[in-house]
Amino acid sequence: MSRFFRRSVFVLSLALLVALIAGEFGLRAVIAGSDQDGAYKQLDIYSKVLSRIQGEYVTEPNLKDVTTGALHGLLETLDADSSYLTADEYKIYKDEPMGGDAQVGIVVSKRYGYATVVTVVPGSPADKEHFSDGDVIESIGGQSTREIPLAVIKLMLEGKAGTTVTMSVIRPRKADPDKVTLTRTVTAAPALAEQQYDDVLYLKPGVLTAARVDEVAARVKALGKSKKIVLDLRDVAQGDAAEGLRLANLFVKQGTLATLSGQKVETKTFAADAAKWVTDAPMAVLVNRGTAGASEIAAGALGDSKRASVVGERTFGQGTEQKTIELPDGAALLLTEAEYVTPAGKKIMMDAVTPTVLVGPSPDAEVEDEEPAVPAKSDAILTKALDVLKTVS
Repeated sequence: MSRFFRRSVFVLSLALLVALIAGEFGLRAVIAGSDQDGAYKQLDIYSKVLSRIQGEYVTEPNLKDVTTGALHGLLETLDADSSYLTADEYKIYKDEPMGGDAQVGIVVSKRYGYATVVTVVPGSPADKEHFSDGDVIESIGGQSTREIPLAVIKLMLEGKAGTTVTMSVIRPRKADPDKVTLTRTVTAAPALAEQQYDDVLYLKPGVLTAARVDEVAARVKALGKSKKIVLDLRDVAQGDAAEGLRLANLFVKQGTLATLSGQKVETKTFAADAAKWVTDAPMAVLVNRGTAGASEIAAGALGDSKRASVVGERTFGQGTEQKTIELPDGAALLLTEAEYVTPAGKKIMMDAVTPTVLVGPSPDAEVEDEEPAVPAKSDAILTKALDVLKTVS
């Protein structure tokens, strides 16, 4: 068992403990205003636990730090995008909104409690230093990412062009982390990639912005009826949910594309608009574990509607919407309030999107147990998709 795996188990155990405490102590009941007697009883137990820690731990702890750590852990046990921000962290978050003028070129989320690379922007500083999907960022500037909310981690990776950021990176099958310093640069989003394979048009959007979906729509409209389409959504992790839905609608004429629901959010169903539909050409969609967010919504819609064969690896699992709740002491919660569900009823955040044609690791394979990536002489996922389309008339 590797050092990182042991550490991951430890972190997950702590996270589970926090989650169990939250459930046992009735925090949801306090918030909802129900079962108050039971809630107060459990909070009294929590108070006694803190008292014993303060009085009997090997050294007297700083209870403010203990509480802050517990709140960070509590929110992160819910999902990667929910965060507790201290007053200082929230001030930074408000003063420096995400989307700085320069980045290092990685999209990150959290796995095992640490910042994890979802995908790498081609041509970026991270790409040149051979970062890849699944790499774990153990620390940034000497501070463990386990102790930093995801929203703040994203801000730390941005800044002025020419400035640097140093991080410790754990790569698959390596016992010790690599120390890497990246220089922030302004990296343009990848252009729409296009290739012709006999009667198949290959399109890779790279990002799902309004302009990029417009480009895809224009190319598809010019396709002609005799063509087939490969839509490559691998490593597409940037874009708005609305654009993921609009992309799917280009190929789905009717029916449900996705639903959005939450405990306090009225369920919203997104149906295909026939006026926005463009083509019924046979198609395949390529996905991998770098497919996240809006691209997962599109892949889920196309796969569940039987409109396309979904080929590749299971996706990352990120399809939610957050709200900001400001607290009296200046702190804040970034709380997931709703999640996207595919037409077949699969919650993207929990289930991700599983290909109809699997190429690569089993969906249940642990990242730690996978062999390190070896540069392939050919693109196995694309080759498989082209083979699948050969059988479709």
